[in-house]
Amino acid sequence: MINLSANPVKSMNELHKHYPLTEAQILQFREDGFIKLKNVFSKETFDKYASTITRLVHEANRMAGLPMAERTTYQKAFIQIGNLWRKDETAREFAFSKRLARIAAELMGTRGTRMYHDQALYKEADGGFTPWHADQQYWPLSTAKSVTAWVPFQAVPIEMGPLCFGKGSHIKKIGRDLAISDESEALIRELIRENGIMEVQEPFDFGEVSFHTGWTQHRAGPNTTGRPREVQTIIYMDIDMKLAEPKNKNQENDRNAFAPGIEVGEIIASEMNPVLYMETPS
Repeated sequence: MINLSANPVKSMNELHKHYPLTEAQILQFREDGFIKLKNVFSKETFDKYASTITRLVHEANRMAGLPMAERTTYQKAFIQIGNLWRKDETAREFAFSKRLARIAAELMGTRGTRMYHDQALYKEADGGFTPWHADQQYWPLSTAKSVTAWVPFQAVPIEMGPLCFGKGSHIKKIGRDLAISDESEALIRELIRENGIMEVQEPFDFGEVSFHTGWTQHRAGPNTTGRPREVQTIIYMDIDMKLAEPKNKNQENDRNAFAPGIEVGEIIASEMNPVLYMETPS
């Protein structure tokens, strides 16, 4: 239900206001492959945008009514609804947040960011675990300069299934040929153990947002609470990112969905990839 007491001016200003990062935070992100940032958004902002995104998720949910026992591991993990920014103007406003897009650019060290795509990842009450995987296994991108903003609309205790990151796994280059599956859960877990990679799983405070690179291995535990874990994600890429030759079926599917009309070697600048932030020349 939309909270009519929300302040639309304040929430809009916050959506685009600069969130300053320290050099230490940027270095930490590049070494660890992820970072969690406190107080990125306030209650006023979530009051304005979360209810609309939640409504869109429920309207598009094709698994409604399907018992968990009859679902695959992937289907148990979350309700996944993409391209919300193209379905609703309010969802578009949120996805086009310059605050988030600038954070992504500064973490990656690029002159700007483009949209790759957005997607809601709602883990239902009693939803299952999310297997270990790296997002960029699905993306036909020419460099590693991609990052996902993971924005929960509520505090996320351990029991609700917050993200768990493999610290530094983007540097180790493990499990990059494995799509998300029961197999990836088992094999990447073993590779993480063999490589001495620390698993970092912590609760998320209200308003806390995480960013992780496209090659950072991550997973999430099950949601054992009685309420959904409501999360919106936005995937950013370097403003100058070029399309790579797809290496698998997943990347071919993504090329068609998120880079229509773009040829290999060209900058991914289709109608699906608007510029979300570009630094101002000094």
